Amino acid sequence: MTRYIISRLLQLLPTILGIYTLAFFLMRVLPGDPATFIIGVRDDTEAVDNLRRIMRLDEPLLNQYLGFLGDGLRGDFGRSYITGQPVSEMITTAFPITLRLALAATFFAVVVGIPLGVIAALRRNSFWDNVSRLIALVGVSIPVFWLGIQLQILFGLQLKWLPISGSSEFRHLILPAITASGGMLALLTRMTRSSMLEELNQDYVRTARSKGLRERLVTMRHALRNALLPVVTVWGGSLAGLLSGTLLVEVIFNWTGMGRLLVQAITTRDYPLMQGLIIVLALLYAGVNLMVDLLYPLIDPRIRYGK
Repeated sequence: MTRYIISRLLQLLPTILGIYTLAFFLMRVLPGDPATFIIGVRDDTEAVDNLRRIMRLDEPLLNQYLGFLGDGLRGDFGRSYITGQPVSEMITTAFPITLRLALAATFFAVVVGIPLGVIAALRRNSFWDNVSRLIALVGVSIPVFWLGIQLQILFGLQLKWLPISGSSEFRHLILPAITASGGMLALLTRMTRSSMLEELNQDYVRTARSKGLRERLVTMRHALRNALLPVVTVWGGSLAGLLSGTLLVEVIFNWTGMGRLLVQAITTRDYPLMQGLIIVLALLYAGVNLMVDLLYPLIDPRIRYGK
């Protein structure tokens, strides 16, 4: 396992270099110029040139890239063109807010989706099976922004049970978490059901039942444990997507996380902030995928790495 972890970490090195390179050049192909945006529509070429010189945008592209790469690998993404704050500090402030939302959405999806998928597989073609299919269909079909707005109208404006914006209290977390969990909940429910149905038809399950083991023991210890491998794969991809894709949810519910920060950076052509956010989000995605790989042996001891 240790050898495998070291090997995977070494494989991340070219990935990290590629992420840094892609983040830098993506900013340079976007239309618009940060200096022109800050100066405004005034026809002041001298002011724009001076600002570009201060931002080091007048240097050759290769020099800009090497400077960015050297600073970025040390965790220094520069200062925001708009606020003047260090980008690393802005991301450090916004990340816990996004992380809290992603973990809450994941918790809700796992607590509801996996049990519902198990029940649907055990009671195939029953009422609960039909409910699970409906939830899966709705979860993958409804756009996130539409679901968030409908929840705001129902629970915030009409019933007045929950706040519709802000992120300071626990009550502010409920509606955004439910909104963000829709896609993951649908995938976990559908994947758990299909995996459980496949495992319940395996020979080892029939053998366990023939030995007189209790049905709950057969289901939970044998069938569900083996069925969790594809479920964990789907969960890992969904969690990584939540960490990097809660942009719409944060905008709708006025959360000051990384998604809203990314919108601000794109709107203002803030190169350092956009580059820092893209790099951090991509590294989070790679880190979650590595974590999922390391979870496999814990779920199924037959899996061994490094041999």
